[in-house]
Order: sequence, then structure tokens, then C-alpha cells
Amino acid sequence: MENYELIFAILFQLAQLLLVVLLAPLLTGWVNQCQAWLQNRSGAGVLQPYRVLRKLFNKDAVMAHNASPLFRVTPYIVFGCMWLAAAIIPIIAVDLPFSQAADVIALVGVFAVARVFLALAAMDIGTAFGSLGARREMLVSFLAEPALLMVFFTASMISHSTQLPRIVEALAHHHFMLYPSLAFAALAFVIVLLAENARIPVDNPSTHLELTMIHEAMILEYSARHLALIEWASSLKLFAYISIGIALFLPHGIAEVGNWGGLTLAIVALLLKMMLAGAALAVLEIVSAKVRIFRAPEFLGTAFLLAVLGLLIHFLLGA
Repeated sequence: MENYELIFAILFQLAQLLLVVLLAPLLTGWVNQCQAWLQNRSGAGVLQPYRVLRKLFNKDAVMAHNASPLFRVTPYIVFGCMWLAAAIIPIIAVDLPFSQAADVIALVGVFAVARVFLALAAMDIGTAFGSLGARREMLVSFLAEPALLMVFFTASMISHSTQLPRIVEALAHHHFMLYPSLAFAALAFVIVLLAENARIPVDNPSTHLELTMIHEAMILEYSARHLALIEWASSLKLFAYISIGIALFLPHGIAEVGNWGGLTLAIVALLLKMMLAGAALAVLEIVSAKVRIFRAPEFLGTAFLLAVLGLLIHFLLGA
């Protein structure tokens, strides 16, 4: 019986691995399409990111003559880190084989590893825009990571665990309860999501003005398959962050290992949640304007304050 349970768990894990890597570009395309509709444009369609990836993979890579091995290997490391992060988050089922690695502190560390390698690669060539983007990225991450940790600590105090599967089980398999502390944590998480994924108001993913770029300035020297991997990793990162938000604040519908009927419902629920989250993200970006980089600390400081308030409310009220 244990062997069958292990086989089911491995199959569930493989299903999630394939699901996240295939759906991540679709989520990006959905957000872009929603923005186009809100701006009264037809848009390129939700499948446009797949077309871009195919075009980039079919091109020949061009690199600077002074590019080091670090610059060449960074796209693969960044893509691997983002895929790992999305794979260990309980998206369709809990108690998967990789669940033991889904510790919230380790998850923040995975994101940090990818960020550090990307910043080092941006400075490796020695261009002005790459170094500028790397410094700005470090500024944003320096302010966003503490707020993200406070959000995780709030959920951890409620579930008495730092493991995402345990947090999901504690919040999803009990009677519906409104936690005031999680309300503040959710607001803080939305701000961190916008900042960490280079979205408006902190950054503009579609800008072509180098002086205002953060993420895009770091990848100007990449092309072909390397650029495709980084763009795919960006989609995986957005997918992972939204999946974290679902696991923390809307975990209902996630199946248990071995429940194949529940797996179908979990995938349908995931698609609906992703559609709603992508549409909400598009609305937020449409109604917002990009702030100056010097105002980003105030924006992210608000996230940290909200996350700390959520933690204090939990300590004071126990809810």
C-alpha cells in the first residue's frame, strides 16, 4: 500500500512540475491580454508569450566578447530556481515528495539565489545600464524580502509551522474563519508581489526607456535561448508568487495526494484563481502609475508596516 501511495505522490509531483512550466507563459499572456482589453486594444492574444519563446529559441545567441562563464550559466540557474520554487509550492496537492523542501524561509532563499546571479550577470559585461539595473534590483529586494518574511511569519504563527503544506492544511481544512492578521498580510503581499515581479508602480515590464528600467536593464545583453530562459523564468516567478498568495490566503480546493477526483477539481480551481488573479493584476497596473525609484522605499516600507501590523494583531488578538 505504501508503494502505491509513493507512486501516486510521484505522479502528482510530476503533474505539478509540468503544469507550472507550461502554464506560466499563459498567465503572462492572460495579464497582457487583460491590460489590452482595459485599454480598449485588441491585444496580441494569450498565446503570444509562447510565440516569443519559440522565436527566441530558434535564434542564434550573440554574446559580448568579455562575457564570463557566469554570464552564460546564469539563465539556466535563474530558470532552475524559478521552476524549483514553483514546483515545491502546494498548488494542486499537499504532501507531495518535494513538500519537505517547501519551507517559507528556504523559498525566500531560492528567490534570492536567482536574484543574486542575475545581478552579478548584469554587472559582468560592464555596461552602464546593466550595473544600474542590478543596483536598483538589490535596493528593491533589500526592502521587499523583510516584508515577505513578515507575511510568512504571520501565516506560520497561525498554523504553527513554516512549511507551506502545513499552512495550507491548517487554513484550508478548517471551517472558514476571517483572520484580521491575514488581511493585513494579504495587502502587504500584494505590494511585495508587484515589486518583486517588476510590475507597476515599482517597474514597468513593457518599458523601453533604459533610465527607468530595473529588471529589463539587467537583461539587455542577453539574446536567443538565454533571453528565452530568462523571460520564461520571469513568467514562472509571477506564477510562483501568485501561487504563494493562493496557498496563504485562498487555499480551498487544493487536493490531497491520491485523490484523483480531487486533482481534477484542484486544477480547475487553480485555473479559475489564476484567471481572477491575473485580471486583478491587470486592473491594478492600469489604474496605477509608475513611481520614481526614490519613492520605491516608501512604497515597500508600507508593505513592511502592514505585515508587522498583521503579526502584532495576531499576538494581541490571537486571530
